[in-house]
Amino acid sequence: MGAVISSGQICLSVNGAVVEEVLRVVERHGRDADLVEIRLDLLGKPEVQPFVDGISLPLLFTNRPEWEGGSWRGSEEERVALLVEAIQAGAAFVDIELRAQAESFAKISVAAAAADCPTIVSWHNFNDTPEQDRLIGVLEQMAESGADIGKIVTTAHDYTDVLRVLSLQLVAHDLGFPLACFAMGRAGQVSRAATLQLGGVLTYGAADSDSCTAPGQLTVAQLRTVQEVLG
Repeated sequence: MGAVISSGQICLSVNGAVVEEVLRVVERHGRDADLVEIRLDLLGKPEVQPFVDGISLPLLFTNRPEWEGGSWRGSEEERVALLVEAIQAGAAFVDIELRAQAESFAKISVAAAAADCPTIVSWHNFNDTPEQDRLIGVLEQMAESGADIGKIVTTAHDYTDVLRVLSLQLVAHDLGFPLACFAMGRAGQVSRAATLQLGGVLTYGAADSDSCTAPGQLTVAQLRTVQEVLG
């Protein structure tokens, strides 16, 4: 059964190649998180059930392909099958790339709807932060896709990029569409914490500074501290 996510949630994104290693990390650092992202594409042998059985926090399953900055090198059919398996096993959320093949998008969406599992439709830019019109177009496409939550992540080179991506929260608010948006890179670090105070649904943090799953990622402990300081 899926979960309903409120604004300001912190997701622990675990960088681990072995199931047991991921479980240990969650046990050690999960206290600072509201949910956990299981990156199936980073596992040497992708499995679903051990995480459903071994983690009490809500689980978000992601199987990121290489074309979206991930590490999945298998077939698209296998990638989608693992996500469907996760949904049917009790995932709280599932991530679907906005740029996924139409057939893949449909298969995951249908399985998620049948299991009452909310979908997070994601879009990443690892080079820069596009102009506002382009970003709004991506956001509108997400809202029209039937997604429950949108996730837009760009790469910031300076503060103007950060302000541009965070301003999407205003557009999302007007659309009534839950959104997670922030920027990667050193310049974008502030956006990972700021989005929680600006109506953002969630942000992603690492267990520690040596296990980040994206450039400029803060730790869940750092994010929790900022959230507590800002109230």
